[in-house]
Amino acid sequence: MTTIHKDLTERLPQVHPQLASEVRKVLDVNKLERHIRGGLATKDKYLREKKASKM
Repeated sequence: MTTIHKDLTERLPQVHPQLASEVRKVLDVNKLERHIRGGLATKDKYLREKKASKM
C-alpha cells in the first residue's frame, strides 16, 4: 500500500518535476505550520470543555 505522501514526494518528481516542485513548497509550509494548528486545536478543546463544565 502506498501513501499520498509517498506518491507526492517520491513518484511525482519522476512523472511531473515542475508540479512536484510546487507540491514540495506546499508540504514544507504545512510542516512548518502544523504545530501551530495543533496548539490552537488543543486550546479550543480545553475552552470548549471549560465552557461545557460551567453549564
